[in-house]
Amino acid sequence: MKVLVTGGAGFIGSNFIRFLVRNHPDCDVINLDKLTYAGNLENLSDLETVAQYRFVKGDIADKKLVGRVFQEAPDAVVNFAAESHVDRSILKADQFVKTNVLGIQVLLECARTAGTQRFIQVSTDEVYGSAASGETFSEESSMHPNSPYAASKAAADLLARAYYHTYGFPVIITRCTNNYGPYQFPEKLLPLMITNALADQPLPVYGDGYNVRDWIHVEDHCAALDRVLHQGRLGEIYNIGSHCEKTNLEMVKELLGILNKPQSLVRFVKDRPGHDRRYALNVSKIQRELGWRHQISLGDGLRQTVAWYSCHREWWERVKRGEYRKYYKKVYGRIS
Repeated sequence: MKVLVTGGAGFIGSNFIRFLVRNHPDCDVINLDKLTYAGNLENLSDLETVAQYRFVKGDIADKKLVGRVFQEAPDAVVNFAAESHVDRSILKADQFVKTNVLGIQVLLECARTAGTQRFIQVSTDEVYGSAASGETFSEESSMHPNSPYAASKAAADLLARAYYHTYGFPVIITRCTNNYGPYQFPEKLLPLMITNALADQPLPVYGDGYNVRDWIHVEDHCAALDRVLHQGRLGEIYNIGSHCEKTNLEMVKELLGILNKPQSLVRFVKDRPGHDRRYALNVSKIQRELGWRHQISLGDGLRQTVAWYSCHREWWERVKRGEYRKYYKKVYGRIS
């Protein structure tokens, strides 16, 4: 199988590419990534000499370039490419619409024209909006996005659904809860807290810190996506989660405990606009149909994640300084 992974230099995408190469030695992987601020080829430096892996720099909204990539006739597409940081979408929504809406339309059309056999649209639990206490969202729940980021992902999901129903194009949509693990860009909650704590810097927590999220290790997410890629029913939506609900403040305090750092590092800051209070998914469908269940407990996953960031200080320090882009120049030449 030949798989086109878009956004493969980012956090989840790079972990998924590594998962594919490790578990499917007969799978050829093309990584298409624009290398925006969160795209880091150093995440995949160990695959540079692997014959089954190839990198292509490009924007999924660039129809000519995407068309050339599809001349290689990938059997499947797994689309991670997206602007994904909620705070940035609040400050500047236009880039989110371009990448997350126009970009998916370009991908869908090029894939349809090329006869691609499977198209996995990687979405988010945020499209459902905020869940009330005790409530969980199923795949049949209505979408009520509350940020420009979530709205752009909901629009992408609707486009993917429309291509299935209009053209019979083989789309599957996945919606996952909050990921954590190695190689996550340190503007997200957990890597920001870990790296700040390692540097004995303040840990900024929005509002009262009682926003609830379901946390899943990225390796479990990758295993779920692999199951969907190979066994998922076309035209379906699959929620992915671990039922590990914690408030942001609970997560921060747990990290400080693992790191043996004082809780006095916590600083409560002004909440962001439209901040959803709670996300929660019903994941019985993927468990029932595909036999997937998360394997990494939150405690084990957090300790592994803290250990990774502790051992890869040079990586996250370069990322925070923006120096990781030098890696692309060194290996691939000038960044256009």
